[in-house]
Amino acid sequence: MSDAAGTVTELRARLGPVGIWSGGLDGLPVAEVGDLAREVERLGGGALWYGEAYGRESFAQAALCLDATSELVVGSSIASIYARDALAARGAQATTSARHPGRFVFGLGVSHAPLVERLRGHEYGKPLAAMRTYLEALDQVSPVVVDAGPARPRMLAALGPKMLELSAELADGALPYLTLPEHTAQAREIVGPDRLLVVEHGAVLLDDPDEARRRTHTHLEVYTGLPNYRASWTRQGFSEDDYVRGGSDRLKDAMVTVGLEATRDRIVEHLEAGADQVCVQVLGVHPLDADLGQITTLLETSRQEGWGRS
Repeated sequence: MSDAAGTVTELRARLGPVGIWSGGLDGLPVAEVGDLAREVERLGGGALWYGEAYGRESFAQAALCLDATSELVVGSSIASIYARDALAARGAQATTSARHPGRFVFGLGVSHAPLVERLRGHEYGKPLAAMRTYLEALDQVSPVVVDAGPARPRMLAALGPKMLELSAELADGALPYLTLPEHTAQAREIVGPDRLLVVEHGAVLLDDPDEARRRTHTHLEVYTGLPNYRASWTRQGFSEDDYVRGGSDRLKDAMVTVGLEATRDRIVEHLEAGADQVCVQVLGVHPLDADLGQITTLLETSRQEGWGRS
């Protein structure tokens, strides 16, 4: 068994069928990030994933979660390749993985042109070429430290076929976001059985349909303006009519489930389509709201009912 294959096998054994994706960590004080991570671990969450955009640096965020827990898998989903060069990224990964063996997943992605050019001041390159160049540079880096952790696992934010192919070629799997189970089946076919597939899914666990609709609209408002998501949705059968800010009713209904029953059904659909884990993003009042009440409800119910477990 190759080192990469061994890494995937070991991580797959640690990941449960249901994890948590939280965009709300940046909305918590530093001390409370660890509290949330501990609660996800206590409730049996298979992993805690987080993004990187306007707030905390990705590896600093990972440290807050990992230092507060003992078994929880923590993953960057995603760390922008424009936020640090390959030398810095490999050094940070080496340190994080050495401190917390087997518990950190380096998820990386090309981010979005407005973030890269307007806020970071970099030139946004062609996504596929930029990612390939970055991964190849990572493979050339050897951190000069006595206890460097391994270079794997690493996963890619991937939506289209070519980035999914790259996820299988130069990484350990893919992290699709805002996709349907049909996309999951296609992604599994592309990455093959020996790579990880962790799929994000948005959910609102409320009895108030109007508030659920409002939260879904707020969640999709930014993404409907980003070309890569629009292209992904077009490949999934949507059209320009669906890309009004906040999404059409059809897009809202497809991308975000409302209530525990619908969320459970969607999780099972993704798992049956080939996902190793579905990381659920429970939508709070605003994007930086880490709604611990909803997270607790989701994980407690999932554990009691055995969602996705045969």
